[in-house]
Amino acid sequence: MEAAGAIPGYLYGSDDLSRSPVTEEDLALLKQTVLFGDDDERHLRMAGEVLQDQVEAVLDVWYGFVAAHPHLVRYFAGPDGSPIDEYLARVRARFGQWIRDLCERPWDRAWLDYQEEIALRHTPAKKNETDAVDAPDLIPLRYLVAFVYPITATVREFLARKGHSEAEVDAMHQAWFKAVTLSVALWSRPYAGEEW
Repeated sequence: MEAAGAIPGYLYGSDDLSRSPVTEEDLALLKQTVLFGDDDERHLRMAGEVLQDQVEAVLDVWYGFVAAHPHLVRYFAGPDGSPIDEYLARVRARFGQWIRDLCERPWDRAWLDYQEEIALRHTPAKKNETDAVDAPDLIPLRYLVAFVYPITATVREFLARKGHSEAEVDAMHQAWFKAVTLSVALWSRPYAGEEW
């Protein structure tokens, strides 16, 4: 895994991060709600191993999806409407690291704190701040929620590329789906405030 500082704006484990108001108890209840159990944890780790050398290919698919939809790419564009290439590249590096973190890191206090940071970077609280860009300052919550499907559906083919049985691929894919859903639930917190 990348060390904090190796990827621009990647602050995992940094003292510069605020503490997430989400508690470990909240996380445990969310895991129960998405039916994420010990088998899922094992299969998510397996998915991380399978995806490790495919992260850039996965990102190519995801970035191709965003680029093909002007209503999505506009959140990475400047006032003139042109995509900001450096911004896209920096976010891409962090997005790739998110894949690794989701699959490989323990879901502990440090992980929760970084999920809060990711959440805030989608809202006016921190959007654009990390990369010092002039782009729209909010990614609407509806797109975070809707993105669960493409982020989940497109990963299955990558999980099937290493010779695992159909049952193992299905189990990895289900674990991934649950983990992505849980992530988006955490990222929704700043949008909902105390009602979260």
